Amino acid sequence: MSVAKNIEITSTSTTSFEDAIKKGIERASRTIDNVRGAWIKEQKINIDGGRPVEYQVMMILTFVLDGGDNDGNASKKGGSDKKGSKRK
Repeated sequence: MSVAKNIEITSTSTTSFEDAIKKGIERASRTIDNVRGAWIKEQKINIDGGRPVEYQVMMILTFVLDGGDNDGNASKKGGSDKKGSKRK
């Protein structure tokens, strides 16, 4: 049995929405293990002088929690805390 958790993050790029999504997922994956999916909830363009200057996305990331049937103390935080070693 797998248990997943969702978190909401916001990411920005001066290039494109696609770049903002990529940067957000890459950054979250450095501190959260087992990222499995993303839902783009909202997109926003910041404009200055009539031109787009920043692309912003709000996304919900889904990651699978460590632990499971073989572990009586399934992870309560999800993924690893990355402050120490990864949970196994």
